Amino acid sequence: MEKFTETIRSLNEKLVAGQITSVELVEEAIRRIKAENDVINAVITLDEENALAKAKASDEKGYSSDRPLQGIPIGLKDNILTNGVTTTAASKMLADFVPIYDATVTEKLAAAGAINIAKLNMDEFAMGGSNETSYFGPVRNPFDTDRVPGGSSGGSAAAVAAGQVIATLGTDTGGSIRQPAAYNGIVGMKPTYGRVSRWGVISFASSLDQVGPMTRTVEDNAIMLEAIAGYDDNDSTSANIEVPNYVASMKDGVQGLTVGVPVEFFGESVDDQVKAQVRASIKQLENAGATVKEISFENLKYGIPVYYIIASAEASSNLQRYDGIRYGYRAEDFNDLEELYVNTRTEGFGDEVKRRLMTGTFSIASENFDEYFMKAAKVRMLIKEAFDKIFSEVDLIVSPVTTGTAFKLGEKNDDPIEMYIADLLTVPVNLAGLPGLSMPVGFDDKGLPIGLQIIGNRFEEEKIYRAAYAVEQVNDAYTKHPAE
Repeated sequence: MEKFTETIRSLNEKLVAGQITSVELVEEAIRRIKAENDVINAVITLDEENALAKAKASDEKGYSSDRPLQGIPIGLKDNILTNGVTTTAASKMLADFVPIYDATVTEKLAAAGAINIAKLNMDEFAMGGSNETSYFGPVRNPFDTDRVPGGSSGGSAAAVAAGQVIATLGTDTGGSIRQPAAYNGIVGMKPTYGRVSRWGVISFASSLDQVGPMTRTVEDNAIMLEAIAGYDDNDSTSANIEVPNYVASMKDGVQGLTVGVPVEFFGESVDDQVKAQVRASIKQLENAGATVKEISFENLKYGIPVYYIIASAEASSNLQRYDGIRYGYRAEDFNDLEELYVNTRTEGFGDEVKRRLMTGTFSIASENFDEYFMKAAKVRMLIKEAFDKIFSEVDLIVSPVTTGTAFKLGEKNDDPIEMYIADLLTVPVNLAGLPGLSMPVGFDDKGLPIGLQIIGNRFEEEKIYRAAYAVEQVNDAYTKHPAE
């Protein structure tokens, strides 16, 4: 298996033809993880024995072109539950937690024949934008190991970029799939809120979290989303809406689509090299037949404060369950119940999680609720309404994913506000529950990847894939990989 040239589709063709076996693929993936993990640190748990047993069973079953994921080695972000396999959320609080059931997305990928071999590193409880808050240490960007891979799905992105697995799942609360996808030169899709079940996914902010695929190519991404999307009785926010055939429709082209380019997404805070590469890819869309239209999104400046109030408030509620009583880490030194709670959380949570829990608890306290949380909720509705108005005029919105390329490890650790501002261009999508994709379209003068963000209206992921595929056909950025 060539480390960077193979895709889900090409591997499926070789499996069907008998040119390779799943056991060989899984053995190679395990070898690479073991060889590279001391540097990249993308993997928290390697499920070697189970993966090899599943690969052997897959080979015995045989292969067909209508099951492209069968026998393919993948990885899952470590906040997605896996029955019998440690799931930590990259926190000391859950360092020894072994779930007794699978998340719905885990079940769906297993039903499609994919073989999960690794639980992937992340920011603790998905709180962070650089993958430096993990209890298990930071992940490093394969393009430059002195730089961050982005967060919170940094391990999921780095594992794909480094060629350790073919595809992964991440979660996106405010850009946590799209930002690391951009920093690592891969494709990452944050689906519409409700398109993919959140059952069995450790919660950060329940009204914002969404699971999505991270892959090398647009087609691989569409294959993965088809496998995990769909209604789930276990998730009350799951949408009972038919899942399109993304792979078939992505080749329909962009003729007749109107693409909006918001001027605010190209402001002074965005690096000039990022602007240039993104504008070049917009021109590629126009050359492919799309109509390009300049638009305005004046509410962009409100996204960061609204997001961090709402996300932190929901985190404060969700993480109350970690109390040292039922499961997870438990402090040893305490005199009464209150001390047990306080000491367990003090010792079990990292600094960034504590910071957000304190912010969230403050904003939903009775004396502050109207001034902070309710006001943020109202502005969130204004952001949603602004998108609704834009999508009455255009089919898609395109922009940079990030204001710059991957920054150096430790560069923003002393200034949490600067780290938060890095999410400027991604958080509005989550606040409005929209689908958004990041894809590689170029590199800066340091050889670091630059991503294009394509945003669609709710449940219109197929239009996003059409545009992304059209760009990929004329833009070879996805073929350029880290030096081995």
